[in-house]
Amino acid sequence: MAKGILGKKVGMTQIFNEEGKLIPVTVVDCNGNIVLQKKTVDTDGYESVQVGFGEKSEKASNKPMMGHFGKSGSTPKRFLKELRGTELNEFEVGQEVPVSIFAEGDYVDVQGVSKGKGFQGNIKRHNQSRGPMTHGSHYHRGPGSMGPVAPNRVVKGKNLPGHMGSRTVTIQNLQIVKVDEERGLLLIGGNVPGAKKSFVTIKQAIKK
Repeated sequence: MAKGILGKKVGMTQIFNEEGKLIPVTVVDCNGNIVLQKKTVDTDGYESVQVGFGEKSEKASNKPMMGHFGKSGSTPKRFLKELRGTELNEFEVGQEVPVSIFAEGDYVDVQGVSKGKGFQGNIKRHNQSRGPMTHGSHYHRGPGSMGPVAPNRVVKGKNLPGHMGSRTVTIQNLQIVKVDEERGLLLIGGNVPGAKKSFVTIKQAIKK
């Protein structure tokens, strides 16, 4: 069974391991993960655990959600996520999930929403090459050929300028460098998707 927890990206820093090697890490705050609901095969047709994270004012929550939070005795949460096939089935509704479910050296998959870049051209969005800037060239940063004459239209999937970022991204096989149980922090080697203060889902790596 896999493990999973929710968190908020604090930012990046660097630490030194026992060998004196510098390791860049991302700090993720995982304080206040509460089990809000447990789904079973008998009632819902599958097994999963809904976890809530991040405080939210009662004024910003509607009555149905307040009733949902009330069943677990929890305060309103901003970030809700359903985790299927995890070890969280051992926890009861209303119980807090600690960062200690993970240990140093564990490999995890981290999912988050990437930074929004707005409307961008081909070179930035698709890493394409530009045309020559001299020798009489009139082609510099354009999208290039729109396709052959035969279909007489732009084929689907053509790399064109457009909105970049703000997409759900998962980075796999990141290693947990340190678990700070006292402050409820996870230090994950490398970078994770999203901007500072954005919410991320951390699950046990499926390919390790």
